[in-house]
Amino acid sequence: MAFSIAACGGGAATQPTAVAPQPTTAAAAEPTAATAAEPTTAAAEPTAAATTGEGRVLRLWHYESPQGAMGAAWAEAIKQFEASHPGVKVEFEQKGFEQIRQTANMVLNSDQAPDVMEYNKGNATAGLLASQGLLTDMTDEATKRGWDKILSPSLQTTSLYDDKGVMGSGKWYGVTNYGEYVMVYYNKAMFEKYGVTVPTTFDEFEAAMDTFVKAGVTPLAVGGAEYPAQQIFYTLALSKANRDFVNAYELYQGDVDFKGPEFTYGAERLVDWVQKGYISKDATGMKAEDMGVAFENGTYPMMISGSWWYGRFMTEIKGFEWGTFLFPGNKLHPGSGGNLWVIPENSKNKDLAYDFIEITLKQDIQTILGNAGGVPINADVSKITDPKVKELIQNFDTVVKSDGLAFYPDWPVPGYYDTLVAGVQELLSGAKAPAEVLDEIAIPYKDNKDAMGS
Repeated sequence: MAFSIAACGGGAATQPTAVAPQPTTAAAAEPTAATAAEPTTAAAEPTAAATTGEGRVLRLWHYESPQGAMGAAWAEAIKQFEASHPGVKVEFEQKGFEQIRQTANMVLNSDQAPDVMEYNKGNATAGLLASQGLLTDMTDEATKRGWDKILSPSLQTTSLYDDKGVMGSGKWYGVTNYGEYVMVYYNKAMFEKYGVTVPTTFDEFEAAMDTFVKAGVTPLAVGGAEYPAQQIFYTLALSKANRDFVNAYELYQGDVDFKGPEFTYGAERLVDWVQKGYISKDATGMKAEDMGVAFENGTYPMMISGSWWYGRFMTEIKGFEWGTFLFPGNKLHPGSGGNLWVIPENSKNKDLAYDFIEITLKQDIQTILGNAGGVPINADVSKITDPKVKELIQNFDTVVKSDGLAFYPDWPVPGYYDTLVAGVQELLSGAKAPAEVLDEIAIPYKDNKDAMGS
């Protein structure tokens, strides 16, 4: 995502809906990128190849940067789709993450909906649209085409939604085809210049940031105006959390105390990091794109964000060597299967949309994604040779095998992304105390949970 996100990802922005669902946790000992180690060939030959039609058009929207790993892979997928579907043209429109996030409901309710589009996963986004009847149930196709064999149970979590829109069970309303997780990017040249080594513990991480501050360098590039800052807040909270907390918060499988040790620590530590100079107060106005560009320019030695930046950095960072490491000390990390391909219920070419999705899961497309810096789920790992990419995939495997995917903080409630952006900005600016902010963000969460009868 060139933007990226994630969550948003990014990822970053998302929402939930309903009642308590299921485990997600499945995560534990599953495949991952490693999936790549034993590629599933189910998608090797698009069922669709047979679907042809002179004059037909497949309308496709996604928000991946052309320079990013997914952008490169999807571009090749489009070529393969058109080659295997004589007479069918792909009409692709690149959208912005925020653009789709803010208008999806309206567009999907109209006759302007595309045939297939990338959309953020989670209860608050894909789950909400599924519960409103705006997305196509792809369960039969997922089974028939073997997608349920390609995606491990933990990666399927964000593809499945129940009738209330809660992820982890129910029907297939989306298909993810890559993994993502939040990590620490670092500038090796700046680490060497200031005598800083890669930290392996949280104390070492803060000591490293102290070294930069003493040298007059702000350690962390942080986009406080969008998703990145809330992911740092959540990462800090996760350092005091366990799987039960994640399931309670994300899946409504228990009560969440916003004044408990997890969120209290996350909020107070974030404020502490601003006061110590680890994060600039100006970060409140910095967008994700500006954050990434600042790291690329060598302005900051570190950036905490998602794997969606990886491919882009491989292409665009020329002036220094860089690397990544998992957030020191954490067993839980923001992350999940990547954003979803969804098919609007109003799509006029669902058969073509299924075929396109299937091509994006093919081993050769997944290998392109991996070599471009993405986290593939069905690649031929023997053809991925870049040591950086291998490190990226290895770290994702480490997280998944330890049941460490903790999703994203904005997933539980529709519209929660904006609530968290505002709350975290108040923490960064000092406008409100941690306890006040936690009270604020607890209200919509509790209201939504009550409304769902959870």
